[in-house]
Amino acid sequence: MFELPEFTTLAKQMNETLKGKCIREGKLSDTPHRFVWYNRKPAEFTQLTQGKTIGAARAQGKWLFVALEPGYVLVFGECGGKILYHPVGIQPPDKYHLLLRFDDGAALSSTTQMWGAMELYERGKERERQYIKDMRTTPLEPGFTFDYFTKLIDTVLKIEKKSAKGLLTQDQLIPGLGNAIAQDILFSARLSPKHSIADLSKPQRRQLYNAIVKTVKQVIAKGGRYDEFDLYNQPGKYVRLMDKNAVDRPCPECGRQIKKIAYLGGACYFCPHCQA
Repeated sequence: MFELPEFTTLAKQMNETLKGKCIREGKLSDTPHRFVWYNRKPAEFTQLTQGKTIGAARAQGKWLFVALEPGYVLVFGECGGKILYHPVGIQPPDKYHLLLRFDDGAALSSTTQMWGAMELYERGKERERQYIKDMRTTPLEPGFTFDYFTKLIDTVLKIEKKSAKGLLTQDQLIPGLGNAIAQDILFSARLSPKHSIADLSKPQRRQLYNAIVKTVKQVIAKGGRYDEFDLYNQPGKYVRLMDKNAVDRPCPECGRQIKKIAYLGGACYFCPHCQA
């Protein structure tokens, strides 16, 4: 699944490659998929996108916004799969969930392996969509300060108990993070996935905050995670320290074995010695 670093990479590449291209034809798949969400019928999507020009793209949380000028915004959200650019002379795939063909002969395709939203809005209406309208501050925004972060923890604690993994991955309390990137954040912060945020000392809060910001920037600098693909179908270069390949191998810090547990709906990989 794309997380904030991957969508940030895709937005940057779209601005470099797609901006200014005119859409000759926009198409949605006419094959039903239970976990791909559209807000337009195929014929309506084709009509509304024809002749539009690709404008600026930006990422926010697990959402990617692409301006279609004049007056519309194409939204990709909570997506797993690939969003690919096909230069002139390279045919897009026969099966897709969204396809844009440009006047110059190039194309953009999106295919989903799991689930995701591919929706077209009149500009401004996308801000009314569930999960977008109430989105909290993301780790890449100036407002994501340590003061903001510690107040977020205090606010959550007034409502419910939450673990460190829960803070990172549940309810999009910190938009753009998912189970994959959370593993390395927690390792960097030296916190167990099950560590209660109620028990975090101020230095531990600071350590977790720093780990979030540092890890997100590191993944972006590497063009995303190694098991996700960019606009040009190239895998990212960020290799996670804590993933399925680390199980039973030595911890890079203490040398003891990395363990795997199932927790909060997903696998967790951690060092029982380093992560308290």
